[in-house]
Amino acid sequence: MGTDAHRAAAAEQGPIRVGVVTVSDSRTVETDTNGQWLHERIAAAGATVSGYRVVRDEPDEVRAAVDELVAGAQVVVVNGGTGVSRRDTTYDTLAGMLEKTLPGFGELFRMLSWDQVGAAAMLSRATAGTYRGAVVISVPGSPKAVALAWEKLIEPELAHLAWEVGR
Repeated sequence: MGTDAHRAAAAEQGPIRVGVVTVSDSRTVETDTNGQWLHERIAAAGATVSGYRVVRDEPDEVRAAVDELVAGAQVVVVNGGTGVSRRDTTYDTLAGMLEKTLPGFGELFRMLSWDQVGAAAMLSRATAGTYRGAVVISVPGSPKAVALAWEKLIEPELAHLAWEVGR
């Protein structure tokens, strides 16, 4: 079965369930523009938001949110906490949780980010992998980074990702 067949098979399974986690020490549900934007884009893709959380950049909070959302999602998009500052712990937390990694996601994200931010793309620790029957994707928290990841990488492969993780 090729990629097109995988996407077609996924489409027959109904709307894809996507969880959203925003990791931020300053954003709230009311001020989370990334979360609001992702809700709109997920719906426009014919998928559903199966869960949504805004958590502080604390390993226990990130872990708890992902644990909760993978139970009802095929894909979980985590935004924020991927940089190199002391407070950026999302990558480190997820690295200890992911069962299978998808190194190509981070590589492609950084390659595409080059056009937006130049050499600063190397500071991103965007990553993806599988965890408890879902694909978990972690991207930087800047709105441009979230849009880039969704439009160029996640949404085009959403059905394929959901199908692969479910078989």
